[in-house]
Amino acid sequence: MALSSHIHNFSVLSVSKTIENGNGRRRARLVVKMAASTSDMAAAFEEGKLERPKWSGQTPLSRLVGALIAFKPLSSVLKLGARQVLIRTAEKGNIPWREMTKEILESDVYKELESIQNPSLVYPDCGYLNLLNFVYYLNPFHAYDEGNLSWLAAAEAEAATMSMVRRAIPNASTVDEANQIVRGNWLQAIEQHHLQYSETTMIRDILDIGCSVGVSTRFLADKFPSANVTGLDLSPHFLSVAQFKEKKIGPRKNPIKWMHANAEDTGFPPQSFDLVSVSYVFHECPERAIVNILKEAFRLLRPGGTIVVSDQSPKSKILQEMSPVLFTLLKSTEPFLDEYHLTDLEGRMEEAGFLNVQTGLTDPRHRTLTATVPC
Repeated sequence: MALSSHIHNFSVLSVSKTIENGNGRRRARLVVKMAASTSDMAAAFEEGKLERPKWSGQTPLSRLVGALIAFKPLSSVLKLGARQVLIRTAEKGNIPWREMTKEILESDVYKELESIQNPSLVYPDCGYLNLLNFVYYLNPFHAYDEGNLSWLAAAEAEAATMSMVRRAIPNASTVDEANQIVRGNWLQAIEQHHLQYSETTMIRDILDIGCSVGVSTRFLADKFPSANVTGLDLSPHFLSVAQFKEKKIGPRKNPIKWMHANAEDTGFPPQSFDLVSVSYVFHECPERAIVNILKEAFRLLRPGGTIVVSDQSPKSKILQEMSPVLFTLLKSTEPFLDEYHLTDLEGRMEEAGFLNVQTGLTDPRHRTLTATVPC
């Protein structure tokens, strides 16, 4: 999945620096608002007037939606509706969702599971509070009762990712054109940050946390062809699809490695990577898991290494103005979305030890955060 060489340049629209008191110490935070260089994209990358949407967090509207979702008969209807909206949206955007899914489910992808699955990795059923054991991952996600531990979810993941990109850039004529903006801006944010803040410009080893079926992993491998790239995920089904698809693409100079492991405790030695990426993962995690993943990323990065996090932006004008029907459907499939929107992600990165934390809107719906491990 090669990335087009045409990548939009960033223009800095505003820069603000704040000093805060927290836990008896003062900290500085640099927030950079970025957009593509064209005036159209600059207008599209607009922040809303609120810190987060009214339908998220602990607002009365959020609690009302939460109460509706908690009513199981209605919740089942909402999840079905959300799934149908996803599929219809994809197919209207010329993404052959059903055909792509059928192709995977009727393939030999199941043969990959044995070589991917880590038999010692156990998903304990010990209650919500034991987040250190990542039981939150067993929750239903994205209208799948089995969450990410199912072949159907794995088979549909790439089509869902393509649909997400098309929704982010609705005026794009193709998925490839949308990816030039969404993935292109994300990759350029990585490159610019690493060049500016790392004492070494060489990125030799990359870890893609929560890699799903390997879409973001392959973009990273294409952007940094001399690097050793590893995709890590908790779902052996997703990883099986990632490995299956990568084999169909053909050999690389540096083959991608796929790792079935817990992002909160990967098992890798300290200082193993120059870049750790976490794309579209944190909105599916409770805050405690986010904190643990950030600590693990800090442990894994070499001095001067870069972390990049890309996910929903609570400040996105589009998300803040989402219709009641759509945000109710969205929340019905994302059990930790409120917790994510309430998390001070920049602050949590600083608390983990990262420096030079920067935040930018890299498309109208998503932000990209970059930060550095001290040298």
